[in-house]
Amino acid sequence: MPLQTASATERPILSRRFSVAPMMDWTDHHCRYFLRQLSQHALLYTEMVTTGALLHGDTARFLHYDQSEHPVALQLGGSNPADLAACARIAEQAGYDEVNLNVGCPSDRVQNNMIGACLMAHPALVAECVKAMRDAVSIPVTVKHRIGIDGRDSYAELRDFVGQVRDAGCGSFTVHARIAILSGLSPKENREIPPLRYDIAAQLKQDFPNLELILNGGIKTLDACQEHLQTFDGVMLGREAYHNPYLLAEVDQQLFGSERVPVSRHAAMLAMRPYIERHMAAGGLMHHVTRHMLGLAQGFPGARRFRQLLSADIHKSDQPLAIFDQAADILQGR
Repeated sequence: MPLQTASATERPILSRRFSVAPMMDWTDHHCRYFLRQLSQHALLYTEMVTTGALLHGDTARFLHYDQSEHPVALQLGGSNPADLAACARIAEQAGYDEVNLNVGCPSDRVQNNMIGACLMAHPALVAECVKAMRDAVSIPVTVKHRIGIDGRDSYAELRDFVGQVRDAGCGSFTVHARIAILSGLSPKENREIPPLRYDIAAQLKQDFPNLELILNGGIKTLDACQEHLQTFDGVMLGREAYHNPYLLAEVDQQLFGSERVPVSRHAAMLAMRPYIERHMAAGGLMHHVTRHMLGLAQGFPGARRFRQLLSADIHKSDQPLAIFDQAADILQGR
């Protein structure tokens, strides 16, 4: 399918005040289209795409998005400055609003390719990568990182990392306020076992007041977002935004001061039906889209039935849209 493009004048203003984290296997273009029905202002990120996949794989598939997803950022994984610069140019040509470098993923698979959190041990290389991307494009180049890794978890080392990358031209950092333990913990455990240290991230903001610092890690409510925004320039939610997506419906009013009335769950559900019809007409499966919508009924007595319809029953029916409509009926009036 052709790449999407958009002129700067057509795009919504990019703000990092509230964003949804890049999450592998989750924040694909179907997920982002759904989340955009709930919030017009949240910044949405792609799944991490490696430079090798983008340069040597199905580029159009990796970069595909709908125009309604703006503002939308592409997260890259890599450590070769020339490759990252080439991918940043591709992203800019495709119309993305930002390119983000992943310096936070702790998985063994990416470590072996010098991608993700292991790069925190190599601040000079990250700085070189950022400079190469900055020189290649006019869109923002940002970095998402941890507060440290095992063996390099002192505040002095974190400050040195941020300082070197800042000097290379990066003005916006998203800080996951946990260290990553690269030896002995799974990615899931790295999201839960290392303690959250918001105080360390706050110290970074104090020491680098001119940098834009976005806080990530463990944030679950908009009240917590409001509290953190007293210290930080933005907040990024990950799994909470995915499992409880209706939280985004209040974001525009509460965090951006929008007068737009929050969409109801039922209206958000109905807005997805034409999109699903188009996806199925092109040969796709409904489950590709509805798997991202299972949390829309969270908190209601019919939530279990809602999830069953969209995750199991649609596979058993030769009329999946009828099953979709049954699920939508559960959200009537909500």
